[in-house]
Amino acid sequence: MCISAISIAGVSTVLQDMALVANLESRVVPAHQLQAEYLALVQLGRGKSAFEKAFIHGDRLFDSAFNALDGGGANVGQGQRYTRIPRADLRGSDEWAMHTPSRTTGPNAQSCVECHSTPAADGSGGIAANVTRDPLHTGNTGQMIHRNTPHIFGAGAVQRLAEEMTIELFAQRESLLIRVRTTRIASSIALTAKGVSFGVLAAQIVVGGTQANPTSVAQLDTVGVRGVSSDLIVRPFQWKGSVGFLRDFNRSAAHNEIGMQAAELVGEGVDGDGDQVVDELTVGDITAITMYIAAQPRPVSKVELDQLGILPDPLSWIQVQQIEAGRQAFVSIGCAVCHIPSLSLQDSIFREPSSIPAFRDSRFPSGAVARLSGLRSDLPISFDLTADQPQNIFIINGQLIRIGSFRRMTNNTGAVVELFGDLKRHDMGPDLAESVDEGGFGAASFLTENLWGVGSTAPYMHDGRATTLTEAILWHGGEAASSRANFRNLATQAQLNILFFLENLTLLKGGVPIGK
Repeated sequence: MCISAISIAGVSTVLQDMALVANLESRVVPAHQLQAEYLALVQLGRGKSAFEKAFIHGDRLFDSAFNALDGGGANVGQGQRYTRIPRADLRGSDEWAMHTPSRTTGPNAQSCVECHSTPAADGSGGIAANVTRDPLHTGNTGQMIHRNTPHIFGAGAVQRLAEEMTIELFAQRESLLIRVRTTRIASSIALTAKGVSFGVLAAQIVVGGTQANPTSVAQLDTVGVRGVSSDLIVRPFQWKGSVGFLRDFNRSAAHNEIGMQAAELVGEGVDGDGDQVVDELTVGDITAITMYIAAQPRPVSKVELDQLGILPDPLSWIQVQQIEAGRQAFVSIGCAVCHIPSLSLQDSIFREPSSIPAFRDSRFPSGAVARLSGLRSDLPISFDLTADQPQNIFIINGQLIRIGSFRRMTNNTGAVVELFGDLKRHDMGPDLAESVDEGGFGAASFLTENLWGVGSTAPYMHDGRATTLTEAILWHGGEAASSRANFRNLATQAQLNILFFLENLTLLKGGVPIGK
């Protein structure tokens, strides 16, 4: 971070006085991390040290309440640095509507943990943490949408699932193209990844060119594709399923919500939001935040914690039976069609940058080549989702238990991810349709919300409109209308059992602390 040169003429008194502020005050984060430091450790065969170093720095960044010297906030009018309402009306020099890249919201918080705070750090957010977005920059409140803060537990496994699902879909697409090119007959293929259906992909030979120089190509028809973009990349983040990998999510959130602009977003030495600070987050800083979020512990259940003897209020036999009955009812009424209880990973190693090109940067949004900044897919920082999470490690009966790590599959490879989701977009019906179709996926189309942790993360739905689980269920329409009807038709006790089951899916932060 550095304060850029300030021309006295035409600059506000506050900005002129930033030099005085810098003389008397300190940045919240005294030192940035350089990607070269991580790369050097990996090259020396000290990958574990690189991961731990990144995790600890990422933890610090996630908790930090950035100040003006760090670059936190931005000019949102009348000397203010933060706003809950997007300000497309502010079009003066360095004001909200003129920031680069364009903002859809905020800055609205000084730190990540201000919003991700329920029931503990890295969790979800209450109504007060809701974000107002103006994707079209109209300044019209009727064209603004709202987003509730989801928790980030288990995020690394979610990205890995999306990576493996995308590989499956890519392979099916390539198989179809080879078949059509070989037979020269139009054909189609049912797209499935980890048992999740994504519709039908078709292809045919299209003849073109001239009579003297005819051409023919196999052309794809994606009309029948469902729940994923036409490029077949499974994007598991944001309520609309618009972001594919954590690094992309993190730098965007830092920019929009907190006002901290990553160098890889705007360019080194570039002040995109007029706060007189450049290089607010280095490439190494974004790597650290990415590794911290990727290594968040998995959500758990009250039944699991009760079996381990660490649930503060032990479950009675009747409660255990009700939760199990609720699980069965949840499946029987069709909820598990989209909220799939578990998906399996063949490879439990999270890598940053990813080994899958669709889930890493070739060039940063700034245009810089990622590899030249030290992000090398052949030398990534990595950790095992089944063994290396630094949090939620408990000593139980003298034994070290990594509750935060994912379970291995029965053949002792890969990992079981009990997310209760399918990483697929669904039409949720007209009652949830928004005034703005952000992303072009459909005004009523939303990514299936993973239900792990749902018992700890009220309010519910994309905008927090549901204050209870029952309300959340009743808001389901569109593709989920039949499940909602089935829930309505259940006996009261069966309905209660489903709620007991959902409340059993919880979040936990505790155990043996690691150094910060």
